[in-house]
Amino acid sequence: MTVYQAARRHARKMLLGVAIGALFIIAVDAWIGHSSIAFAIVIFGLFMANIGILGFNCPNCRKNLFFYRGILMLPWPNKVCGRCGTDLTKVPASDA
Repeated sequence: MTVYQAARRHARKMLLGVAIGALFIIAVDAWIGHSSIAFAIVIFGLFMANIGILGFNCPNCRKNLFFYRGILMLPWPNKVCGRCGTDLTKVPASDA
């Protein structure tokens, strides 16, 4: 599996998590009314699920696939490294 494929799988997992979180908030709102605790649960769950995003790095220069420039984060990983130009769809992941 390439590093890009692993990062793409993580992005899909996060999109699914956002959809499940939205449904959870809607269900809690329908059952017991507006609850800030439901929002807090979803935010905490998404934060914990997204910690792994920091592990998807270019094997050559270690630039993260999800960061565009500096601190600007993208929702989908880059196919080509923005720093060294490595095609990440062909480079196998070393630690993932």
